Amino acid sequence: MDVRIEKFRDIDLKETFFDSLRQSYQSFDEWFQKKKDAGEDAYVYRNPDNGLILDFLYLKPETEALNEVTPPLPIKKRLKIGTFKVTSRKTRSGEYFLKRALDRAIAEDVEECYVTIFPTDDLRLLISRFEAFGFKCVAQKEHSDGRKENVYVRDMRQAEKDVLKQYPFVRLAESRKWLLSIYPEYHTKLFPDSILKTEDPYEVLQDVSETNSIHKIYVCRMQNVWTMKPGDLVVIYRTGDGDGPAAYRSVVTSVCVVEEVKTSFDFDNFEDFFKYANTYSVFNESQLRDWYNQRKQMTAVKMTYNVALKKRVINKTLKDVVGMNPDYWGFCSVTDDQFRHILQLGAADERYFIH
Repeated sequence: MDVRIEKFRDIDLKETFFDSLRQSYQSFDEWFQKKKDAGEDAYVYRNPDNGLILDFLYLKPETEALNEVTPPLPIKKRLKIGTFKVTSRKTRSGEYFLKRALDRAIAEDVEECYVTIFPTDDLRLLISRFEAFGFKCVAQKEHSDGRKENVYVRDMRQAEKDVLKQYPFVRLAESRKWLLSIYPEYHTKLFPDSILKTEDPYEVLQDVSETNSIHKIYVCRMQNVWTMKPGDLVVIYRTGDGDGPAAYRSVVTSVCVVEEVKTSFDFDNFEDFFKYANTYSVFNESQLRDWYNQRKQMTAVKMTYNVALKKRVINKTLKDVVGMNPDYWGFCSVTDDQFRHILQLGAADERYFIH
């Protein structure tokens, strides 16, 4: 999924994509022209075959009071999700845009992130998605035609003790830490923001957008993975790619938070397992069937993908500097000090972590 930042002046307002927005907001064309005149931009995803817009996200930092809503909201530093529309096609692009909005909110160091949505049946699923990630309805905005939008606000200063409602923040205290390995061919698909860019000295990560979901499901047969629990923190360890010694090619790239852990005993049949794992895993139906048919000690871990490290931490550094030397690098525990050291070496953005 190749999302680009485009100027409003380069976007054709006549595309049918905007028809529903025009129907919902009578002054949409005038609003669009103002953004165009101001030289503003938006996140846009286009159909790779015909170039037409499929998804659109506009974000606006604000510092004023919201006096046009009831009750009025005081002056705060906010990020407004001004326009959020994705074309339904089962690709989780909505999750990708929500992640981008929350990442931008952290980058802008805002107190709140908010969105206004008409509480209609066709938008109920979108509303529930925002609510799942900590947005709460705190006010209403009445339009000139009498219709009212709900105002949903996410507090970026007070993270709840819930894996989704606190996302993308990572709570360090009272959380067990683990290292979990993944082969290179699966790492690229599952953790797209953490694809390694080969360059001298080969230590910088390239930010890309290929796999859209916030949620990830990892299926394996490694021992003791089933002991992980919701809220545990996981550093993703991409194994060596065969192009050199593992000491220099095996690398920690990302931080995830465990949502839930299931074993083969939690699924009544293959259909049950496939329905659960298909959406967020890298495996196709045939591969998942193989996993299920050989399901002794099989474990499925559902995680949120929270942070991509800015710099890689190679196996040699994990041993020589961090002090890790487990018997098995596939899955092992990580101490609090080792975890903090990995974050420091990986140049992780401190704003994502709650101490």
